[in-house]
Amino acid sequence: MVEYRIDRRSGVATYVQIVQQTKQALRLGLLEQGDKLPTAREVVEATAINPNTVLKAYRELEREGLVEARRGLGTFVRRSLSSTPADSPLRAELDAWASRAREAGLQRDDVAALFTAVLDEQFTKGDQE
Repeated sequence: MVEYRIDRRSGVATYVQIVQQTKQALRLGLLEQGDKLPTAREVVEATAINPNTVLKAYRELEREGLVEARRGLGTFVRRSLSSTPADSPLRAELDAWASRAREAGLQRDDVAALFTAVLDEQFTKGDQE
């Protein structure tokens, strides 16, 4: 089951953070078709956010066709976004790289900026070929 972590200082709306984290879990294969999302009450208890915020996020995911609400049962994953499993060798390599970056004294934002720059470079290069 996915556990949401809300960063109140990020400037990103709370419901958007829930949507993004759910999509990330779907991409990583942590959530698969048929899995049940935490109830709004469970999310509220874990994060101390407004229940309407959770419901707004779940409605957005439902609008995108990723989940479906079943009356009286909960909200379930309709389809996955996974193409690379969470235990992929690529993930292990990235984990090792991030660990080295942290040991070298880079902060989270530095690592994110570096990774984003390399991603942009690689995917721009691929589009031009």
